[in-house]
Amino acid sequence: AGDGPAGPGLTLHKFDLEKRKFDKVLDGVGAFEVSQNGEKMLYRQGPQWIIAPTMTPPKPGEGILKVGDMEVAVEPKAEWQQMYHEIWRSERDFFYDPGAHGLDLNAVEKQYEPYVAAVAHRSDLTYLFQEVLNQLTVGHMFIFGGDQPRPNFVSGGLLGADYKLENGRYRFAKVYNGENWNPQLRAPLTQPGVNVKPGDYLLAVNGRDVRANESVYKFFESTAGKQVVIRVGPNADGSASREVTVVPVASEGGLRNLDWIEGNRRKVDQMSGGKLAYVYVPNTGGSGYASFNRYFFSQTQKDGALIDERFNSGGALADYIVEYLNRSLLNYISFRDGRDIPTPLGAIYGPKAMLINEMAGSGGDALPWYFRKMKIGPLIGKRTWGGLVASFPAPQLMDGGFVTAPDAAIFGLNGQWEVENTGVGPDVEVEFDPAAWRQGRDPQLDKAVEVLLSEIKKNPRAPSNRPAYPNYHNGQGGKN
Repeated sequence: AGDGPAGPGLTLHKFDLEKRKFDKVLDGVGAFEVSQNGEKMLYRQGPQWIIAPTMTPPKPGEGILKVGDMEVAVEPKAEWQQMYHEIWRSERDFFYDPGAHGLDLNAVEKQYEPYVAAVAHRSDLTYLFQEVLNQLTVGHMFIFGGDQPRPNFVSGGLLGADYKLENGRYRFAKVYNGENWNPQLRAPLTQPGVNVKPGDYLLAVNGRDVRANESVYKFFESTAGKQVVIRVGPNADGSASREVTVVPVASEGGLRNLDWIEGNRRKVDQMSGGKLAYVYVPNTGGSGYASFNRYFFSQTQKDGALIDERFNSGGALADYIVEYLNRSLLNYISFRDGRDIPTPLGAIYGPKAMLINEMAGSGGDALPWYFRKMKIGPLIGKRTWGGLVASFPAPQLMDGGFVTAPDAAIFGLNGQWEVENTGVGPDVEVEFDPAAWRQGRDPQLDKAVEVLLSEIKKNPRAPSNRPAYPNYHNGQGGKN
């Protein structure tokens, strides 16, 4: 906890061992350190850093540091030497295999040490780290951060649209809807009162005429999150046009991803005649579970399910997801009116398949691996990445950079390390054909629907088979 949007900060107390007394010292503390001799403390309250005695309550305004005037002098070459040796200590102390996959860490460290003297920039050091650490042959070997130049970045604005050039103008070819109730998926052109439609022309931005001989994006430099007046209309000559105020977004990634997901869901629904659910799992972290919950539990009336985990970026081990996919029907609940209700609720009992590809990994490797282990259904697509030795960052390097020392490996009940450097192969291999994609087809998705519909045809969902009501007065009571 700390001051700012995340919360009001912590409350600091001190405990006197001799007097056995517990006293409050400070409220609203965002960070706190005690000096080695215990006489001073450094703490943050709001934006201020303060040094004060530990034994007496700090006085208002005492010890405030003017951090805006502080500068630190560094010797990059000395730092690079220290960090080069530090990464080998991290692998020695934290890598899950004490034998480092058979690599002699000391020998490799000495072999590449002369190259450190030639490093002239932090990016050179990062490159050297990549070259030496890849010899551990493990997926989650991540190298990032460090004291790199950070130039000012001007965020361009985007309208959430595709364009085509017609009549010397930019014309909206597609407008992404997003979810305007969701702050993360706000679509600029579908806000109330804007309502720009495909086929409209973008005629002007903040009074500047927009023509096809200039990049449309230059008109939206530094406009993300700011109000912009655009002129749109049905005709290239500007007749019948209107001005509307929009607020461009910094990224269209979420809008385009949602459009892809919803397009897949509609396609699966249409191709299957409403029999199949489509559930996308983008990762196995919080947003991945939210996506699974959203799409799975809203479609439990379906006869089967296609789980799409292509491009899954990982996270946790998603046993939660496969447990819900593997629920067995136990009984039905009968009411006088309405349909029979299955138990457990929140399940799809028909056939299931999972789409996988080479861009799914880590938790995205574990999810199809568990799916196969539990014999839920076929895997369709391409072999996954193959990185299942999880990696929590080793201690931070002195310039703020990190390397990882993968430290949590998965092994199965048969006594073998699983998935790492192998991935999870499909039961039905289907290439993602770019030519077909440009024509609006998804061969992997099409094949999965075909497989599931065939399974439903072979094994249609059985009716609930509600029994006749008992008649206890004629000696026809029910039996267990």
